[in-house]
Amino acid sequence: MEILNPGCELDLGWLNNVYVNLSAVKGSSFDLANSRPLKDEYRAAWLLKALTCIDLTTLGGDDTDSNVSRLCLTAFRPLPKDVLNALGFDYAENCPIHTAAVCVYPSKVECAVNTIWKFGQSCNIKVASVATGFPSGQMPLKTRLEEIRYAVEKGAAEIDIVIDRSLVLTGQWDVLYRELQQMKEACGPNALMKSILATGELDNLSNVYKASLVAMIAGSDFIKTSTGKEAINATIPFGIVMARAIKEYYEKTGYKVGLKPAGGIRTSKEALDWLVMIKEILGNSWLTPQLFRIGASGLLSDIKDNLQQYVASSNL
Repeated sequence: MEILNPGCELDLGWLNNVYVNLSAVKGSSFDLANSRPLKDEYRAAWLLKALTCIDLTTLGGDDTDSNVSRLCLTAFRPLPKDVLNALGFDYAENCPIHTAAVCVYPSKVECAVNTIWKFGQSCNIKVASVATGFPSGQMPLKTRLEEIRYAVEKGAAEIDIVIDRSLVLTGQWDVLYRELQQMKEACGPNALMKSILATGELDNLSNVYKASLVAMIAGSDFIKTSTGKEAINATIPFGIVMARAIKEYYEKTGYKVGLKPAGGIRTSKEALDWLVMIKEILGNSWLTPQLFRIGASGLLSDIKDNLQQYVASSNL
C-alpha cells in the first residue's frame, strides 16, 4: 500500500487555535443515533462494506500459532459459502469479500504472514502488528522503536503504534511529535503507521483533536481511537472529533489520513453508525479499506449472523 502522508512541520499555533464545541459534537452524535436505519439490500451492501474494512484482531496473552492461523483463514473466508453465493460472490473467483487485515502481536507476525501467503492473499489481506509497548506505551523509546523494527522485519505491512498519553496530558506536543516521527522512520518506506491515541484516557475532546493533529503532522497514515484495553474505547463522539481533524488536515495539506475505531464495536448497528459518520463528514472516498478500518474481534460474527438472516428472509 502506498503511504500517502509524509507529515509536515509542527505548528503549535495550529494546536493553540483548536476549539471543540462539545454541544455540537453531542448533537451530531444524537442525530446519527436517531437517523433512518438502512434496510434490506442496502443494509446488506453496507454490512459487506464494513466486513471488508475489518482488521480482524487477536491480542491475547494465550495466542498460539494455531489460533493465529485460524484467524487468517477466517479473514480469507469470512462468510459461509452459501451465504456468499446468495449475495452474488464466489470464493473461487478472486473474491473481494475478505477482511482488510489481521492484527497480532509482533511475535505472531511471521506466522500470520506465512499463513496468508499460503492462501495467495498476501497482496489483499494485510498483516498488522501492534507495537511500542502496547497497550500502555510506557516503555523506553529505544525499546519501542526496536519493537517496530522487529515487526517490520518479520513482514508486518502495517504497524499500530500507541502514543505516550502522558505527553498529551502534560501538553508536551513537541516531544510527542518527535517520538512519532522516529516511529514513522522505524516503520520504513513500506509499512503503514496507525497511531493509537487511546482517546478514553486523554481527558477531553480538545486533547483528542490536538493529539489527532500532532499524529498526522508527524506522518501517521491512520489515527486510531483505542487499544481496546481502556475503560472507554471507540465512541462516536471521539470519532466525530477525529474525523473533523482529518478533514482539516486534508484541507490544509492535501493529504488523506485514515481513521480506525477499535475497541467495543461488536454489533452491525455500531459498525454501520461508523460508516455513516465517515460518509457524512469525510465523504465516499474514505469508505474504503485504504482509509477506514474497524479494529474488532467479535464484530464479524454479528455481521455474518445478520447477512445469514437477510439471505434467509429474502429467499435468495
